[in-house]
Amino acid sequence: MLSDDILNTLKTYTQNMQNKVSLVLQTGEHEKRNELAEFLTQLCSVSKNLTFIERDANLRSPISFFLEVEPSQMQTTGPVSNGISFSGIPSGHEFNSLILAILQSSGTDLKLDDSLASMVANITQTLHFEVFISLSCHNCPDVVQALNQFALLNSNISTEMIDGGLFPDLISERNIQGVPSVYLNGELFANGKIDTAQLVDKLIEKFPNIVSAAQTQQLPLQDVTVIGAGPAGVAAAIYAARKGLNVTMIADRIGGQVKDTVGIENLISVPKTTGTQLTNNLQAHLNDYDITIKEFLRVDKVVSGDIKTLTLSSGEVIESKTVIVATGAKWRELGVPGEKENIGSGVAYCPHCDGPFFKGKDVAVVGGGNSGIEAALDLASMVNHVTVFEFLPELKADQVLVDKALAHEKITIIKNVATKEVIAKEGKVVALAYQDRATEVIKEQALAGVFVQIGLLPNSDFLNGVVERTTHGEIVINEKCETTAAGIFAAGDVSTVPYKQIVIAMGEGAKASLAAFDYLLQQD
Repeated sequence: MLSDDILNTLKTYTQNMQNKVSLVLQTGEHEKRNELAEFLTQLCSVSKNLTFIERDANLRSPISFFLEVEPSQMQTTGPVSNGISFSGIPSGHEFNSLILAILQSSGTDLKLDDSLASMVANITQTLHFEVFISLSCHNCPDVVQALNQFALLNSNISTEMIDGGLFPDLISERNIQGVPSVYLNGELFANGKIDTAQLVDKLIEKFPNIVSAAQTQQLPLQDVTVIGAGPAGVAAAIYAARKGLNVTMIADRIGGQVKDTVGIENLISVPKTTGTQLTNNLQAHLNDYDITIKEFLRVDKVVSGDIKTLTLSSGEVIESKTVIVATGAKWRELGVPGEKENIGSGVAYCPHCDGPFFKGKDVAVVGGGNSGIEAALDLASMVNHVTVFEFLPELKADQVLVDKALAHEKITIIKNVATKEVIAKEGKVVALAYQDRATEVIKEQALAGVFVQIGLLPNSDFLNGVVERTTHGEIVINEKCETTAAGIFAAGDVSTVPYKQIVIAMGEGAKASLAAFDYLLQQD
């Protein structure tokens, strides 16, 4: 199952393991168990510090296993579970989750901000997370990896990755139609398009006392604080660091929306890449510079002035001479009845993540731009039929995409219609109500899923009243990325810069940083 190249790479990764780790597989019978046992045996062959064990450990299934670690010197008992378990074969996107869990269990440093680590470490309640994933989901590993780190930080926390494709009865029992889907102590905690920052927000909401535990030593006055870590934010941070400035970056995740992009073919000088690879490259480039990175956190409030004051979701306060806002945008919602109520239960925003849950079923894509038509073409390879609903009389997508969709036997396109309601019964989407804009007649289309692809909404609400924004929420900037507040700059999709493209965002981030440097020179 694991190629020689992968095994050789793993041997390099595991050379510096500090503690022994055992992979303990539940005994029993399952059609996939031999495959999983072979997978784990191969994996453990790369290091003397890795051991494969088969044991009745009272786990979920014969295809469930957990990580067992050697005790610390302070303990007198034998090896113990570290709270991390997997149900299924963590291949595909989840292979990295397993490898990281092994390395971190063996002593590799966790890549969590100190304030976030303090919050998690101070949770006193017993928390057991179940993370339902799809191996084709490129967002799921972030959630799995974050919760694995939480378990390593706090013995009160345990977490289990569950491959939904191998547990159809459980998926049906819980009405899961989207991933990642996270359960806490048996109850739905978060589902649909979620990330680590949102998990942290929900933990703070559930256990508000942990915020006070996050108070760490305040950073010294920063020259530049960048909010956001997409192409614009990373470019801004690197350009500022190259000027020798004190730079802090605050972001819910490195990569931003880019991380959700499957194929990228218009980044000049890079003929073809993926969102995941580009994100990895952005992270690697950041690591070359002395930049303080606070990931999985958001900025709740900015107070303008000669010195800007930023309050984070962790309760921390950062003071900075300048601020560059590069928070990008999020998926725009339809705003119709039944949408929010059914996110993760038939309403989705990521066809790559959630498409496999609708195999053999009829679905809708709302939106006829490039993202909508691309989603329809992607879904058509998995589902029974796709109906595209477009508000305007004509599609907005590139003609090459439109031609492909029109020629596809599994795609129907309905134009000049307004989506009115997502209809669900017994917790599952069953139809979409829409209005013909020419006749005003309301119709219903029977289907099992609705994929919303109607554009993006700027992430700028936290700056309400601080800088000028358009009616759509874009931050108004001039040719130097300056906002209406002195010392506050904006770049990328969150701003009024036209043409939301990766290459443009990178350039705007660099420009904003250079403008911030000029501003600082004028203040001296």
